[in-house]
Amino acid sequence: MQASQRPQMSGGVHGLYNQPMQQVEQYYAPYHFKNNNCNNTSSVTQFTFQTQNEHFFTLDSLPATDYVVYDSPTALSVSSNRSPFSPQCSQSYMSDLHHSSDNNTCGSPFSGCSGVDDGDLKHVLRELENKLLGPESDTDDSCSCSFNDVVSKPSSLTRWNQVLDMAPSLNLKELLYACAEAVSDADISTAEILMNILEQRVSVSGEPMERLSAYVLEGLRARLLSSGSIIYKKLKCKEPTSSELLSYMQVICNMCPYYKFAYMSANVVIREAMANENRIHIIDFQIAQGSQWMFLLHYLARRPGGPPFVCITGVDDSQSAHARGGGLQLVGERLAAVAKSCGVPFEFHGAALSGCEVQVENLHVRRGEALAVNFPYMLHHMPDESVSTINHRDRLLRLVKSLSPKIVTLAEQESNTNTAPFLPRFRETLDYYTAMFESIDAARPRDDKQRISAEEHCVARDVVNIIACEGADRVERHELFGKWRLRLMMAGFTPCPLSPSVGETINDMLKEYSPNYRFAESEGALYLGWKNRALATSSAWR
Repeated sequence: MQASQRPQMSGGVHGLYNQPMQQVEQYYAPYHFKNNNCNNTSSVTQFTFQTQNEHFFTLDSLPATDYVVYDSPTALSVSSNRSPFSPQCSQSYMSDLHHSSDNNTCGSPFSGCSGVDDGDLKHVLRELENKLLGPESDTDDSCSCSFNDVVSKPSSLTRWNQVLDMAPSLNLKELLYACAEAVSDADISTAEILMNILEQRVSVSGEPMERLSAYVLEGLRARLLSSGSIIYKKLKCKEPTSSELLSYMQVICNMCPYYKFAYMSANVVIREAMANENRIHIIDFQIAQGSQWMFLLHYLARRPGGPPFVCITGVDDSQSAHARGGGLQLVGERLAAVAKSCGVPFEFHGAALSGCEVQVENLHVRRGEALAVNFPYMLHHMPDESVSTINHRDRLLRLVKSLSPKIVTLAEQESNTNTAPFLPRFRETLDYYTAMFESIDAARPRDDKQRISAEEHCVARDVVNIIACEGADRVERHELFGKWRLRLMMAGFTPCPLSPSVGETINDMLKEYSPNYRFAESEGALYLGWKNRALATSSAWR
């Protein structure tokens, strides 16, 4: 990273256990959109997918299913073809935990290149070897050669000189893949040389790939030196002031529609489910500033026959409290003032706990209330059975089911970073966040200081955590919608079909953003994506 542009997080830094992939394991991969016919006059497009029997699945490798696909602001005619692994829509996951008929039906409206395995990575590295050593290096096609096979041979000095000579012709992804394999193999000398090359190519104010690579490089450094957890904790200690962090979060929210996608879709689902209820209790497991509920309160105030009584229980974590500059009482006071101004009877309860600590008594559920539960981008932070035998992820879902909610809304990033081994996880992370950084790039100039700070404090730390940390220290553990669906169904939930008004609301919202944002509906869930990569999903359950 260029010295003048190095973010604070990089100062001084120069990991879940790598589980071996079982031969019978299958990954659910996110899907990509593929434009075969740009017909702006059509508003709906059908997807069909074919099934393929292999370790990794992409959305277009699934059983034939029809999908409704939307574009923003106009619709395109889209069909899917087999392609490799994920966008942030690549929530692929192992099926070793649950063997059921659902394991082969992770529907996703985006078709695309999403199934990444070690073979794909080895192919890229083999191409690098050929560039460096020439075709004569192909001695045995049955041999699985790696980049390290090139640099670890006796004439290493000559070979590293060749690496340096070839560096201008290798793109960032090729260099990052090679570096990731060297780090995975604990080949420090190889990794350090590649990192030195990468250092000259990355920039936090450059193109999207250059910016993402700057943070990926930090993650690889931390992982190589087994300092991932230390680096991640340092990042948390170096957080900006609460007002600065809140400002950065607002910048991200305004630049990209990911949060609005979650909040607005959930609000439509909840208000429709509660149309005839006089006493409504909403439990929000990531209440943050509480802004989502201000819009719902205004809507309920105009309900025919008068507004219902509304109780909101906000569950919080320390990071949200830091961004607010205070505890949950600030959220309660803010929402109470809004409710009073529009004449809605209101009550607020705060639960300053992480999801791992929540018990039934913390949620203040009472008889006679129609209960709605909201999970906005938070369940992936709950450790599952791969981290702890307690399995807080499924425990929390079962706890919520025991409350008999009328509706549950779930929004999650569409990516597979939970149980995937390091190299597939690295590829998935690079693919997902490339799309995200491209979407951010469309909203702000590359030298915009607010954008740089927002990426560093709100996005880069997640990237570093996924790449550098393991075990309990790796808190960013995303799963694809297919896996979330399986978890929810095993906890006793059933999918709740989304009404047309949900899609219409999201389509109207996306008109404020780049036309490269697209959304699709599949198997009762909405997918939001950038170009051909799905990045987030929203669904409803009961």
